[in-house]
Amino acid sequence: MASPILSPSDPDRDPLYHRLIREVGAVGLPAAGPAAPPPVTEAEVAGLPPVVRRYLEFMGVVGQPRVWSLSARFAGRFRLRPRLGWMPAQAWQYNANPEITRVFVMRVRLVGVIPMVGRDTYLHGHGHMLGRLLDRMTVVDGHGEEFDIGELTTYLNDAILMAPSMLLTPATNWNPVDDHTFEVCLTDAGRTVRARVFVDERGAPYDFSTTDRYAALPGGLVRAEWHTPVTDWHTVHGRAVPGRVAAVWHLPSGPLPYLTGRLTHLAHNVAPPPPAGAEATAQPAPDHPHHGKP
Repeated sequence: MASPILSPSDPDRDPLYHRLIREVGAVGLPAAGPAAPPPVTEAEVAGLPPVVRRYLEFMGVVGQPRVWSLSARFAGRFRLRPRLGWMPAQAWQYNANPEITRVFVMRVRLVGVIPMVGRDTYLHGHGHMLGRLLDRMTVVDGHGEEFDIGELTTYLNDAILMAPSMLLTPATNWNPVDDHTFEVCLTDAGRTVRARVFVDERGAPYDFSTTDRYAALPGGLVRAEWHTPVTDWHTVHGRAVPGRVAAVWHLPSGPLPYLTGRLTHLAHNVAPPPPAGAEATAQPAPDHPHHGKP
C-alpha cells in the first residue's frame, strides 16, 4: 500500500506544475531514456564500500529499474531571512541524466499574500537562480561559478535522497569515512562537488552535509556548510522515500533552517515534455503506479 507521503494528486490542476512543464519543454532535453530500464544488479554495487552498500540496500536500489529521471513535488514552508518569518511554499522539479539536468520551480507567498516564483536550474554544466516577485519583477538573478557549483551539489543531494541509482555512473565516486558515514563526489563539466552522507544502522540517511554551496547573505554570497536532515523514511513499492526534510545553513552565527516540509509526489523515469512548439509524443510506461508526467 502506498504511503500517504505519495498520496494521489491531480497535477493538471496545479499552475506550478504547468510552469514546470513549460520550463522543461523550453530546455529541449534529449530523447527520453528507455521505457523499461534494466534493474540494478548485485554485481554493479558489489565493489562499493560496505557503508555505501548498506545505504543502497536500505534505499531499495538493487533489483529495481535504474532511474534516469525523476519528478517531485514538495510542500512546506520557506524563509528568506529569520526576521521575515516562515512563508507557505510549494515546489515542482524535474531531474535527468546522463546529461545532468535539474529544473526546479517554487512558489512562496510573502507575508502570506504576495506570490514570488523562484526558478533554479542546472543545464549544460551551468547553474542559474532566478526569483521574481508577482512573477514579473526580478529580485534575484544569480549565475556564475558559485551557482554552477551550488546547483550541481543540489542535484547530488536530490539523487542521494530520491534516486540513488542516478549516481551509479563513472561520474560518481564513493569513499567510506566510517561505519555510518561516506563521502560521495560527483563530477560534471570539469567540476567536482563533494558531500558527506550520514546513515543509521539500517543504512537510512539522516543527514547530508557539504561546503559546496553558497549562502546568499546580506553581504553577498558566502561559501557555507549546508545540511539536509531527514526525520523519517517510508517504503513505497520497494523504494525508500524521505519523510520530513529540511535545509539548514550552518553559519558562524549559528544554524539557520530555511526550508522544511514533505514530498507529496515522487516519480521515476519520467519522459521530458516535447520541446516548446513540438508535437506531443507518447510517454513511456512508468515503472510503478506513481510514475507519470513530471
